[in-house]
Amino acid sequence: MKTASIILAAGQGTRMRSKLPKVMHTILGKPLIWHAIKVVKKLSDLPPVVVVGHGADLVRQAVADQAQFALQAEQLGTGHAVMMAESALSGKADLILITFADMPLLRAETLEALIRLHQYGTAPLTMTSVVGDVPRGFGRILRDADGKVKAIIEEALATPGQLAIREYNVSAYCIDAAWLWASLPKIQVSPKGEYYLTDLVEIAVKEGHKVESLVVEDASEAMGVNNRLHLAEAEAILRQRINTAWMLAGVSLVDPLTTYIEQSVRIGQDTTIWPNTILQGETVIGEDCVIGPNTVMRDTKVGDRSSVVASDTDQAIIGNDVSMGPYCRLRKGAVLEDHVHMGNFGEVKDSHLGQGVKMGHFSYIGNAIIGANVNIGAGTITCNYDGEKKNVTEIGENTFIGSDTMLVAPLKIGKNAITGAGSVVTKDVPDDTLVLGVPARPKFKVEKSE
Repeated sequence: MKTASIILAAGQGTRMRSKLPKVMHTILGKPLIWHAIKVVKKLSDLPPVVVVGHGADLVRQAVADQAQFALQAEQLGTGHAVMMAESALSGKADLILITFADMPLLRAETLEALIRLHQYGTAPLTMTSVVGDVPRGFGRILRDADGKVKAIIEEALATPGQLAIREYNVSAYCIDAAWLWASLPKIQVSPKGEYYLTDLVEIAVKEGHKVESLVVEDASEAMGVNNRLHLAEAEAILRQRINTAWMLAGVSLVDPLTTYIEQSVRIGQDTTIWPNTILQGETVIGEDCVIGPNTVMRDTKVGDRSSVVASDTDQAIIGNDVSMGPYCRLRKGAVLEDHVHMGNFGEVKDSHLGQGVKMGHFSYIGNAIIGANVNIGAGTITCNYDGEKKNVTEIGENTFIGSDTMLVAPLKIGKNAITGAGSVVTKDVPDDTLVLGVPARPKFKVEKSE
């Protein structure tokens, strides 16, 4: 049986008090709609249909390559929203999985269990519910004397007695496609002028069908995001899930409450993450590393046994056995090969540091290619920008750059060369040559040690 997915994402989310549509607010660096698509992707045989409305163009742009879209031009309720997806899916699937984009904590395992329960049963509609003490505006599940589901009553329409019910509608459904498309037109408009998808439960019962319900054990999965307080609560729960999974996989988090790890990050065994560390994007960290405290990494690759303390890295590559920090910055295009040492308050941008390079504190290296085993003294700067373009500095292996050297690019310094402290190097330096002064001039050849 083919399964298709509909994600309802048309609402404005007025309680967010934002110019953005609600589903574009982010949790762990990704919009709510991204999380909703991610959880159903492996369960659906077709690209999910996202029903958009308010801010439709923004939502389309955010996930254009992950879904197909249906437009709900008028906000006439959840039942009407599902109708908008009929033309995209009619005749193409046997089962329709329906979820909401503002529920980022639903697990794929739960939805998989929902589909399995539906397939093994005879009901045209299988729903989800949760038992708890916090209603969060959810509809209440009405059951008959035998405990069978007979209807869902929306909170706004519920009587005081119905409001006391502690079983709530999670708003995730698996429905026979043919029955769904035939039944949607039977929904009557509510006193608020909307067509409620939840009315399908009562329609099914009146037709003599049994409605199955999967009771979700983890109440946090049922949490919807309606305001920024809910957004923060959902992010805290998702962070806890991620951090717990990494600790169980062999990564040490010294203080999980102050450690922020996005879902796309990967970390090797026996790595230790110290407090106030933020790992974002496509960051990949090897084994036996020490990261933090107070470190931010975005889209950074780190080898094994490296230490990065109180530093900021962005789209950088860090090799094995590298030591950095505190207070270093790697900008886009920085590559540190194995055994590089980078002192405090150093910065590297769009440069390649070869194996064993030692870069002193308070130094800036930009648009440079540094050979192996070069020593870069404290306060060294590559003067790479001439007002019009960025110029390249090349330094050969085993060269010694004295403290406070200014390297005025474009510039090539040969192997085994030396620059004196405080030199301003404006011309290329041959191999095995000492230069010093302002501007730097060659003094003599450097004798090689045997």
